[in-house]
Amino acid sequence: MNINFPVVLVSATFLTGMVWAADAVFFARHRRDQTTGKPIKPEPMLVEIARSFFPVLLIVLLLRSFLVEPFRIPSGSMMPTLLIGDFILVNKFSYGIRLPVLDKKIIPIGEPKRGDIVVFRYPEDPSVDFIKRVVGLPGDRIGYHNKTLTINGTKVDAVQTNIYQGVGQGALMSGSDRLHERLGDVDHDILQIPGHLSMEGDWVVPPNQYFMMGDNRDNSRDSRYWGTLPEENIVGKAFFIWMNWDWSNGGVGWSRMGTTIH
Repeated sequence: MNINFPVVLVSATFLTGMVWAADAVFFARHRRDQTTGKPIKPEPMLVEIARSFFPVLLIVLLLRSFLVEPFRIPSGSMMPTLLIGDFILVNKFSYGIRLPVLDKKIIPIGEPKRGDIVVFRYPEDPSVDFIKRVVGLPGDRIGYHNKTLTINGTKVDAVQTNIYQGVGQGALMSGSDRLHERLGDVDHDILQIPGHLSMEGDWVVPPNQYFMMGDNRDNSRDSRYWGTLPEENIVGKAFFIWMNWDWSNGGVGWSRMGTTIH
């Protein structure tokens, strides 16, 4: 069962705030001596809990809704850029301020750029978060044939650099070709599995939608399979790895901590 954390957080913040406010307005004065102002009755446990938790919940709600949100990478679809077990931070205001739970944009700030790594709600199941790279912008013509990406009829060059050697849970990708690719202003690496077939085709990106692909091109369920991404499904832009934990690779991946994401 998927728990809708934003709904739980908003509800908990609202309830603790209401309990604290109701007590302060209607009941707190009856627990104090009207002359000296000193307490004559103890504060109910429910009120004490609400008073303690409300400020913390409110701060978490504001940070998570409008500034940054943490995510964990569960799969290898973005290798070699992101590894299984990476804990990342997502900038929630890069593409505009949205209301929590409703996810309605109230303040437009910017738009996704080609090459951005974006966290979004999976169109086929919005309760699941996905992460992919923006390849196609609204109006673009995208082609993918024989492991070659084209955008508006122009081939995107990908130059092989070496043979990839994976670690930990990503060791299964060892032996893949590692190639260097440039999308927009972003230089990054991708993986391709020699002799492995993946989805091919041609697509036109509709208005207010984006074409998303994983850097692990032959091991990514992305827009080639489920179509383009509606703008309203976007959560934010991934920008920082603050932790890596992969038990099969010895636990903490110290070398990945504190690195920026491109």
